[in-house]
Amino acid sequence: MFTSEKGVVEEWLSEFKTLPETSLPNYATNLKDKSSLVSSLYKVIQEPQSELLEPVCHQLFEFYRSGEEQLLRFTLQFLPELIWCYLAVSASRNVHSSGCIEALLLGVYNLEIVDKQGHSKVLSFTIPSLSKPSVYHEPSSIGSMALTESALSQHGLSKVVYSGPHPQREMLTAQNRFEVLTFLLLCYNAALTYMPSVSLQSLCHICSRICVCGYPRQHVRKYKGVSSRIPVSSEFMVQMLTGIYFAFYNGEWDLAQKALDDIIYRAQLELYPEPLLVANAIKASLPHGAMKSSKEGTRCIQVEITPTSSRISRNAVTSMSIRGHRWKRHEQPDNNNDTTELGILVIPEISVTNVAGERTGNGEKGRTLGEIDAQHMQGVQETATDPRTESKGLPEIRRQKSVRKMMEDGVNSAGRVQF
Repeated sequence: MFTSEKGVVEEWLSEFKTLPETSLPNYATNLKDKSSLVSSLYKVIQEPQSELLEPVCHQLFEFYRSGEEQLLRFTLQFLPELIWCYLAVSASRNVHSSGCIEALLLGVYNLEIVDKQGHSKVLSFTIPSLSKPSVYHEPSSIGSMALTESALSQHGLSKVVYSGPHPQREMLTAQNRFEVLTFLLLCYNAALTYMPSVSLQSLCHICSRICVCGYPRQHVRKYKGVSSRIPVSSEFMVQMLTGIYFAFYNGEWDLAQKALDDIIYRAQLELYPEPLLVANAIKASLPHGAMKSSKEGTRCIQVEITPTSSRISRNAVTSMSIRGHRWKRHEQPDNNNDTTELGILVIPEISVTNVAGERTGNGEKGRTLGEIDAQHMQGVQETATDPRTESKGLPEIRRQKSVRKMMEDGVNSAGRVQF
């Protein structure tokens, strides 16, 4: 750590101690713009043997319990790095060098599990029903499942997930370590939209390092320092995936992709079904070949939203529209030459009054034969009922039979044969 960076941190420590309470909101507003201070604090946290680590952790805790929202978020941005430093020191069995970091994590945890009156918090989350549309899905596209969800929603059967009450902790042990760290990551994910890019980068780095340390992939990633395996829980990995999914679409595509692959790698080794399910779902939803650059700033998830006004009434197919379309086709002029040049295939119209000798369409021959038979029977009846026309009817019958024989021999007629 350079002398200039150390001087920035020392100035920050002394400035807050002499700050009056009336100036606290303005101080918190200007604090997020001090990028040099943030980078110097990261270097202090990454050095467990630094003499400034203990006063820095103490002041970050003072920020968190001050009640000022922006100071609280300023402390939260360092939470991924603090978790990694604590886990790395715990894996090396050097617990004494992480006392101040452990105290800061416990202090934040104990503040978050109670409300302003000191009562234990119970967090609740209602699982959205698939029968109701959202920006992510349409019930009509799901099929029969929407009917089942709709039937359940009508009876008021909505599933609510509860978290808490959480007990207060005085120290971190192997039994409660990931229970506390998982809840802290939950608090961090609740404020993801306020986290700067440097915090999202830190989150992706520590997720990747936690998952591969002590495994063969560590040599592929070329991570140095901690070489022993760091145990993780399934719930902790799910919370890591929540932050990584946000980082994908907020300027850290490359780092988030690497962290996602490492989490899948570790979840497969541990046989954890929950992180495998979430990680594979995230991987399947990512756009292919898009957002390869991580320097384009904030991104968004593109979804197709159904318009509120229905378009069915304007484009509905009715009997009147079909009839009108049929009349338009009959009224079109004969533009065979033009359409041939344009490469458009036009089906010729078939008129019922055309002369014989033209080719009929499919089914036209059968229809003509049926009409000839009907007229033949009608002619027979007329000649039988009228004796006066018996001599005249015989030539007419012979003519109908000859026409019928011509039709059966393959001579096609384009329309109705009139006698």
